[in-house]
Amino acid sequence: MRAAIRDTEIYFDIDGPGLVPDGLVMRERPVAFAIHGGPGGDHSGFKPGYAALTTAMQVVYFDHRGQGRSARGNPGRWTLDENVEDMEGLRRHLGCGPIVSIGTSYGGMVAMAHAARYPDSVSHLVLVVTASHGGFIPRAQQILAERGTAEQQALCAKVWSGGFESEAELKQYYRVMGPLYAARHDPARAEDGLARAIHSPEALNRAFRPDGFLRRFDLRPELSRITAPTLILAGRKDWICPPEFSAEIHALIPGSHLMVVEESSHSIRVDAPDRLFGAILDFVAG
Repeated sequence: MRAAIRDTEIYFDIDGPGLVPDGLVMRERPVAFAIHGGPGGDHSGFKPGYAALTTAMQVVYFDHRGQGRSARGNPGRWTLDENVEDMEGLRRHLGCGPIVSIGTSYGGMVAMAHAARYPDSVSHLVLVVTASHGGFIPRAQQILAERGTAEQQALCAKVWSGGFESEAELKQYYRVMGPLYAARHDPARAEDGLARAIHSPEALNRAFRPDGFLRRFDLRPELSRITAPTLILAGRKDWICPPEFSAEIHALIPGSHLMVVEESSHSIRVDAPDRLFGAILDFVAG
């Protein structure tokens, strides 16, 4: 499905019922937005895993502008600030009240900024393996120098320079980097996910290159404005958004809860799906 929002068209999909029978009445379930990472990815990596959440909520997936199945439009507007406004525009377009906002990696950055700027639009905030400022990039470079193979370091040089020239090249990056992203990396399973996904190298290039917006963004001054109950999940072995950044977010969001998954790297949904979805369901249930 597609929604004409602001100056673009956002692709979205919905999983799970919004109303369920409960005795003699129909009970409304919470609506959750699943916010994908990247930039340069799409929502497909959440499927089918996030279906586990539909036992208690309706899940809305969407692709950021310039990525996945959403319209491309002006590349100059493929930014975090625009993604925040698109997300709020989609919430209003769908007629949702306050949502459960679940942001992973770059999606967590979008979710944080949205919850800070539109606090009345969020009932619960879930931040998964993310960071609140551009300092995660030099830290990831340091960790990669310690842990990465020569091939991994060479491919990551294209991330830091914004040098990917094709979707095939970006998919190869994820193949080679798979063992760093997931402690339980399964090449065959990962290949299936790569085949299904739409990767947009120019969106990633514009975010990470030396003048990219992820180099200079800083949400730390805004985090005290978040009023929604907040759950923060980190992977102890995460190389690109290491747990120190989750701890920093935890210190800056009043009343937030931090869970570090010891056996996981950046992809908790691969390394510890039961921990991830169980924690989210328990958190939203209160």
